[in-house]
Amino acid sequence: MTSDAAGSEYDGEAADPEARTAQTFPRLNAEMAGRLATYGVEETLAAGTVIFARGQRSVDFFFVLDGRIEMYDSDRSGAPHVFTTHTDGQFTGELDLFNNREILVSGRTATATRVIRIARAGFRQLVTGEPDIGEIIMRAYILRRVGLIRHGTGGVILIGPGHRRDTLRLQGFLIRNAYPHRLLDVDTDPDAKCFLACFDLRPEDLPVIIVPGAAALRNPTNAALADTLGLTEAIDPARIYDVAVVGAGPAGLAAAVYAASEGLDTIVIEGLAPGGQAGTSSKIENYLGFPTGISGQALAGRAQVQAQKFGARLAISRMVAALDCSGETYRLQLDDGNSIPARAVIVATGARYRKLDVADFERFEGQGIHYAATAMESNLCVDEAIIVVGGGNSAGQAAVFLSRTAAHVHILVRANGLAATMSDYLVQRIASSPRITLHSRTEITGLSGDDNLREVTWTDRATGLSETTRISNLFVMIGADPNTGWLDGCLALDAKGFVRTGESHDGRAAASPYATTRPGIYAVGDVRAGSVKRVASGVGEGSVVVQSVHQFLNPGIV
Repeated sequence: MTSDAAGSEYDGEAADPEARTAQTFPRLNAEMAGRLATYGVEETLAAGTVIFARGQRSVDFFFVLDGRIEMYDSDRSGAPHVFTTHTDGQFTGELDLFNNREILVSGRTATATRVIRIARAGFRQLVTGEPDIGEIIMRAYILRRVGLIRHGTGGVILIGPGHRRDTLRLQGFLIRNAYPHRLLDVDTDPDAKCFLACFDLRPEDLPVIIVPGAAALRNPTNAALADTLGLTEAIDPARIYDVAVVGAGPAGLAAAVYAASEGLDTIVIEGLAPGGQAGTSSKIENYLGFPTGISGQALAGRAQVQAQKFGARLAISRMVAALDCSGETYRLQLDDGNSIPARAVIVATGARYRKLDVADFERFEGQGIHYAATAMESNLCVDEAIIVVGGGNSAGQAAVFLSRTAAHVHILVRANGLAATMSDYLVQRIASSPRITLHSRTEITGLSGDDNLREVTWTDRATGLSETTRISNLFVMIGADPNTGWLDGCLALDAKGFVRTGESHDGRAAASPYATTRPGIYAVGDVRAGSVKRVASGVGEGSVVVQSVHQFLNPGIV
């Protein structure tokens, strides 16, 4: 499997991994098995032994020497459903072995089985110390997670109207965090009514998440859902990290990979899901090394696993509410009341989407107005006319991607054209597509609808003429404002709110171009004043800044 394929498979775009059994469930040869055995202990387990169960954390890795291990989840009645059996030379596990989240499925021996059991610490040593074995494990785990997502195995059921704001919010959260699920749209899926009756649910309860072994969650917040699913990890307020990275976009994930791989005790704090704004991109085609392109979610998923492979911890669905910079050790105050102390901080919080200044905009957010163009949003636009507002690469990528399913895509920009703000390859594709129309010097002037957006009015500023079109999906990609409100005066910002870097508190040039006005706090990516808003530049800044962190933590050594 090439690296391009791995990236696509992580977000489910490639063929079903069940068709690639040799890579999804590989068998290690005798020489590899011998090396692997040095990291664990040999055990013989009786038939029917449950070696791990859904909901547990930090479970062990099992390599089968002789016998069979069944992987199972529960069917609708609660009975075990076996979906995979590991035999001689195969191993258990999937991506959650790289973190401390609750595992998705259970495992048991089908017969008396002889295994090599490797505890979590030994597993990490195996993956990094035996790179050829580690590559096989990593590839298999990515494919296995894709299989779980594709078939909803080990996941949850989301029930709700498919176009409702909160249904889309919860579905997006599950998708971006690579959590298996099945959506039952009450407007179109006949099975939905059966579930509503079974769980005694009313329409006003929707959307609802059905979690095996737990009560139904009625329209939970993202944080509450993450807690129930075990996506969050326990925070020890007494543990002082070498470096805390705030934000898991490309810059933050790159910083985490390099910091953790170079031995720094690293934690990443992210409010929603890995990837940042880049994680919502349908395809990034000008990122070095991916000639066929890669989706933002695939890139973020791979980077997250890479950071965890080296030992970085990810605190997902937790927002940093404030930064206490009054002491020698910085303390990040989280929105759930917890705090994380760190000797150094990397600010990589990126930016939040800008909104259109038009009446009723907030009313239709999530009810027809979108900021991302992924497969989830594309499914809402089948055979319908849609609008994309914006003239940058994100808007161009969205228009090209959505034109596959939409009846027609209208691009609206206030400028005279796209050449000054968009890459030429996208400009040419848009110009040559019969399913995309560019409206220059045009802006949205009216929105109307019922529970959902139904009509959009745009006005040509050159002629003054307005046109109202039946539109149910509007994609707004007009740039972003920096996420710096949580810094609360700790750092110097520019007039637009971006973090100023490259200068010390007294105005002199700093040793690092990413240094802020506080020693030991750095800013990278879109949140930094003067940064180039590109995925590649964010990754570059995130990787380079780690050298400055080393120099701060160990002056005179680096």
